[in-house]
Amino acid sequence: MDYQKLYQEKLVSADQAAAVVKSGDWVDYGWAVGTPVAFDKALAKRMPELHDVKFRGGILCWVPEIFKIDHPEEHLCWNSWHMGGIERKAIAKGYSFFSPMRYSELPRYYRDMPAEDKPAVTAIQVAPMDENGYFNFGPSASHLDAVCANSQCVIVEVNKNMPRCLGGFGEGIPISRVNMIIEGDNPPIAELGGGGEPSDVDRKVAEMIVKEIPDGACLQLGIGGMPNAVGALIADSDLKDLGVHTEMYVDAFVDIAKAGKITGARKNIDRGRQVYAFGAGTKKLYDYIDNNPACMSAPVDYVNDVHVIASIDNFISINTAIDMDLYGQISAESVGTKQISGTGGQLDFVMGAYLSKGGKSFICMPSTFTNKDGSLASRIKPSHIPCTIMTDPRTCPVYIVTEYGMVNLKGLSTWQRAEQLINIAHPDFRDELIKAAEAQHIWRRSNK
Repeated sequence: MDYQKLYQEKLVSADQAAAVVKSGDWVDYGWAVGTPVAFDKALAKRMPELHDVKFRGGILCWVPEIFKIDHPEEHLCWNSWHMGGIERKAIAKGYSFFSPMRYSELPRYYRDMPAEDKPAVTAIQVAPMDENGYFNFGPSASHLDAVCANSQCVIVEVNKNMPRCLGGFGEGIPISRVNMIIEGDNPPIAELGGGGEPSDVDRKVAEMIVKEIPDGACLQLGIGGMPNAVGALIADSDLKDLGVHTEMYVDAFVDIAKAGKITGARKNIDRGRQVYAFGAGTKKLYDYIDNNPACMSAPVDYVNDVHVIASIDNFISINTAIDMDLYGQISAESVGTKQISGTGGQLDFVMGAYLSKGGKSFICMPSTFTNKDGSLASRIKPSHIPCTIMTDPRTCPVYIVTEYGMVNLKGLSTWQRAEQLINIAHPDFRDELIKAAEAQHIWRRSNK
């Protein structure tokens, strides 16, 4: 097959590609740094003449042009698999909504969804076509293979700056499955910060966790200051032969790998490979994963599969939370009805790490946060604000860590949980938490 000839036959302008979108269509914008740019600009020009266009995407790294039209709520709605700051602002304006879903289930959802809900159009940024006629999804394999397989029209937007992320399956699409090709302006790949420099609290928490990590462990890190602090300490530690199997590949892994700590030599599966469902970070990350055979981009229904995670010995899962109650119920995605992020894969990794031989899962958070009025509030609460979404039910969490200590909740009764959690709460809030526990009949004694 003459791939270059086929490429030229399918090459169109962004305006020509955007012309295929009709009122009432479902349009998929891919994921994270794979969100289209040129197509988005072209479609934004058409949006005022369209109505009820329903978009799917997630982890937006910049404000799409379709959001900038006059009265977007009259023409579109954005349905996000995982919220970020940009999408949270759009919720308040009435045209952005969260789609609750365990992230690991996304590929199957696209495969099994009713015909009327399948994407009429999918537009995603990809790396340039290779000599075998494949466009690589970059660091966003995630669920994109399933999205493209179930779309009526697949449009790829070529970006020469998109890293080519090697995998084994589901990391790209052949030109035979592509309907249209756009050549954009090759913008730099969007950079996503890792939550800033670790604070003293982050470092205290990280020190406790790193002591629990054995040589040869396989790591999963969430995003934020605390996981980054853990990564920095690991990079400076004496640990060796670490592996990686993580939902999101972040800058911390690059630092750990360049420090010589990651070999993957002891992994039960995918030996020697750093496996991830998607990646986002700084240019340092994109340069590292580009064409790097040590890294393996794979679909999220493989990476986040509880059984796959459980099959890897000494699996160490490190994630964060917004807050938790005295029963051990964890919210990592909302405060009351306010959607903050998304369900993601936290529960999959909490469960998978517990099932792993020698595995451990850690949920870490500062003991307090500061309200808008400057007052201090506890992240460990007697109970959650009504309508708060529970990411992890109380039956699943194992290690909970704040700057005041680490506790293991597995198997504890309600009074034991309350006592252990109050012990790692900020001292200023412990008395009122004890009173609340007494009122809720989950307090047996005080060990103050």
